[in-house]
Amino acid sequence: MAVGVLALQGSFNEHIAALKRVGVKGVQIRKPEQLQSVSALIIPGGESTTMAKLAEYHNLFPALREFVKMGKPVWGTCAGLIFLAEKAIGQKTGGQELIGGLDCTVHRNFFGSQIQSFEAEIPIPEIAAKEGGPPSFRGVFIRAPGILEVGPEVQVLADVPAPSTVGSLEDNAGPEKKVIVAVRQGNLLATAFHPELTADTRWHSYFLKMVNETSEEASSSTSLSSEELSSSDPSKYDLPIFQQ
Repeated sequence: MAVGVLALQGSFNEHIAALKRVGVKGVQIRKPEQLQSVSALIIPGGESTTMAKLAEYHNLFPALREFVKMGKPVWGTCAGLIFLAEKAIGQKTGGQELIGGLDCTVHRNFFGSQIQSFEAEIPIPEIAAKEGGPPSFRGVFIRAPGILEVGPEVQVLADVPAPSTVGSLEDNAGPEKKVIVAVRQGNLLATAFHPELTADTRWHSYFLKMVNETSEEASSSTSLSSEELSSSDPSKYDLPIFQQ
């Protein structure tokens, strides 16, 4: 298995190192044709506007959108989350191009500027159930986005209390307002924080299980099992008999 890591800018080397720790080769992706050699893709954290400009320069957006539509697993961290969102707010003047596919609305700098970066213990029941380890994860948030809304097919994997200084969630019910920071929708995984900057590899292991699941589904949908062959009409598979 080879997992591609978009290597335009940001923490792509850290993702490749984390993949190596879980026994998988990470491949740097900078050109559209390189996507053909990988079974999954990680879009790392970084400066999302800069990454978008570089992706546009290298004509990567059509190939990235096709990669997502094909159902191949894609994981976006921080800036990668913004790339995968169907809608992003709080962008710079003129906005930026998105890949889309993830039914959510993302606020680009929800948690504030670079000096407001922080670490927090995040409850991760789904990840802990599948990967073991402690029930929480030490999330590293660097000028991080937040997920404001999700569609019905999006599974929320983690959320954190919203900062009291943020007014984006005024309409939310309940005394404690929370913001979503990790989701999954089918073949797409997204985190607002940076698992690649920690020694905890459970998110990478979880993503690799998504890759394996997708590969198994693809192979089962394109080939008949021995049971299906034996239970089918034999005349469909027998060679014709020629009468003399």
